[in-house]
Amino acid sequence: MPERLTLDTLLTRGRAADSTVAWRDGARLDYAALLRGCTDWHAAFAAEPGPTVALYFNDSFDFACALLGAWHAGKTVVLPADAQPGTLARLRDEVDRFAGDLPADCLPLTPLSGAATPDWQPLDPDFSALVIHTSGSTGVPAAIGKCLRQMMAEVGTLAACWDGLLGEAPVFATVSHQHIYGLLFRILWPLTSGRPFIATRHAYPEDIVAALAGQPAVLVASPAHLKRLPSGLDWATATRGLRAVFSSGGPLPDDAVPVCRELLGQAPIEVYGSSETGGIAWRQRERDDATGWLPFPAVTLRYEDTLWVRSPNLPDDDWFRSADHARPHGDGFLLLGRQDRIVKIEEKRVSLTAMEQRLLASGLLDEVRVLPLDGARQRLGVAAVPSAAGRAALVADGRGAFGRRLRQWLACDVEASVLPRHWRYGWALPADSQGKITQAALTRWFDPRRPDVCLLAREAQSVRLWLRAGAGLPYFDGHFPGRPILPGIAQIEWAIRFGRELFPLPATVQRLEVLKFQQVIVPDSVLTLTLDFDAARGSLTFAFDSDAGRHAGGRILFGETA
Repeated sequence: MPERLTLDTLLTRGRAADSTVAWRDGARLDYAALLRGCTDWHAAFAAEPGPTVALYFNDSFDFACALLGAWHAGKTVVLPADAQPGTLARLRDEVDRFAGDLPADCLPLTPLSGAATPDWQPLDPDFSALVIHTSGSTGVPAAIGKCLRQMMAEVGTLAACWDGLLGEAPVFATVSHQHIYGLLFRILWPLTSGRPFIATRHAYPEDIVAALAGQPAVLVASPAHLKRLPSGLDWATATRGLRAVFSSGGPLPDDAVPVCRELLGQAPIEVYGSSETGGIAWRQRERDDATGWLPFPAVTLRYEDTLWVRSPNLPDDDWFRSADHARPHGDGFLLLGRQDRIVKIEEKRVSLTAMEQRLLASGLLDEVRVLPLDGARQRLGVAAVPSAAGRAALVADGRGAFGRRLRQWLACDVEASVLPRHWRYGWALPADSQGKITQAALTRWFDPRRPDVCLLAREAQSVRLWLRAGAGLPYFDGHFPGRPILPGIAQIEWAIRFGRELFPLPATVQRLEVLKFQQVIVPDSVLTLTLDFDAARGSLTFAFDSDAGRHAGGRILFGETA
């Protein structure tokens, strides 16, 4: 096992030039390549006067070069969770420059190739190195600053706990390095421990099986991926060399654990923490019984109204109050759920948690979130994933009747004046790559331009959706008076919208091909939308059909931002 380095001296002490840092598409990337990349990015950042830069990269090796180059140029790095226009717009007043795989209107910096190698100096552990954002599960994401010392403490804890188990096995990941969990487990810990990482992210189970291929490996995953592992793949061969599986970013459902044990050959090591606190505790459920969480070394806990934490991962030595209820259990603790989310509707206190639990008890929904929606009067919306029985009822009866059925179910326990007024359904709640379900993503489900939609069938690169083009959609307004039809641009927008939700589409639409609009779509039409994604070509083929035949189809070509 290579000598373990620390983040402040990673470039000053260094490693052998030919030591492996990462792998990209089968090509080895060594420490010399890392040093060249850091040098070129350092030169670019050092020439900029402002102290803050936002980084967004698809490739983890390129990201690591830019991150270390920025830190050694004295820049505080801000991590946007995604490159959505709204996310970038919010950051424009917070950062001085952008860098990475971003739209041209962000004026992203580029590395200065051929720059002279600087005289690398150790970084100040108290340097304000990073700004991340909460998931926004209760509103607009809040910025959280972290000094280098906090991340050094967390990486040191991970190394002390598991370096001996993992050895030099390369790190594969389903999660993004743009989040603190992915950053720590996928890049910073491997860099300091001398463990190679894979530069590309594996978004699908099929990708994971193909990439692992029985070799020694570490898998850094999220509950969003682990709870949906399909059984029809050759997991036994793929995971023959798997040293460990990590899961964090959200709770791993109880029923996912035995599936992971069966398919992956082991229970995931679950890590509990938050953006604010860093890692707090861990567990590995080797059996079906309740397993307590074990605090990490140097983490101190107390149990009052909620769990209180004191940790070197926090900015100071003060106690931090979490939002989770817990009680002691053996050498650790059990989590008892988060504080009830209470809102006032029509001057009545409503528990959103209790309402969600009641809806799940109907048997018509597999997942559900109740959220307050903005407007002249506060009202509740429901974003839900129907169960098999719920999908059948939704397709047969329509959204209106299905929503009334669920409202009647709630009416036994909830006053009529506070019942949800708005209902939206999909195939999975909109989780990010860490498995976090954000308020902003849920709110987008209530965009009036979004049609009623339900997943009928899904394969690795192909899906079939049920759609209802409701008469109330704004696309029909004025198009055309007296005989409304759905515009072709709306059909293309739907194909892109749902394609982005279901596949890892490249950032930019480059062109449209073989478009054909064969039959008009009138209000309240029930349609089938078929989407086929060709990752190698970056193409998304779409087709709208109904009982009347083919309505429209075509191909959309995507590419990464130049």
